[in-house]
Amino acid sequence: MGRRGIEAVSQHHPTRKRADFRRVLLHENGCDASTESCAEERPKAHARSGSTFEWRDTNWPACHRRVRSLQLRIVKAWQEGRRRKVKALQRMLTRSLSSKALAVRRVTENQGKRTAGVDGLTWSTPDAKSEAVLSLKRRGYEPRPLKRVYIPKSNGKMRPLGIPTVSA
Repeated sequence: MGRRGIEAVSQHHPTRKRADFRRVLLHENGCDASTESCAEERPKAHARSGSTFEWRDTNWPACHRRVRSLQLRIVKAWQEGRRRKVKALQRMLTRSLSSKALAVRRVTENQGKRTAGVDGLTWSTPDAKSEAVLSLKRRGYEPRPLKRVYIPKSNGKMRPLGIPTVSA
């Protein structure tokens, strides 16, 4: 047992106390650490390190997974009574690039995407959407009211419609 136990221990890799950031960034961008070319092909993909975000290259299923995961962690922390953890996770969610991208997508890619809000702005091009994701900040945010428009129904009556607005 002594010899076999030593071999088993020597084959075990020590645990890391810190993350290998190169692998983390490659993993977030959908690249494999073994393929160096992927990181070279997409230098703008690291939106956190610089001030760039590519709307066309966004992996939407991964964004949905990240946001959903954070939301589930918030619910679990609340149920456990960990209020400080809830606050930290909420802050992480509001600053998350994925949640900002999904927020812009929700406003700009729906049936009323060509209808401007009370501020008169629409983000119609991918570049404008990318700039919008980067412009969303937590500080100084004031929620805008829904633009209330009444549309005719088939019976001749009017139905209210609330249109979300873009914050400038």
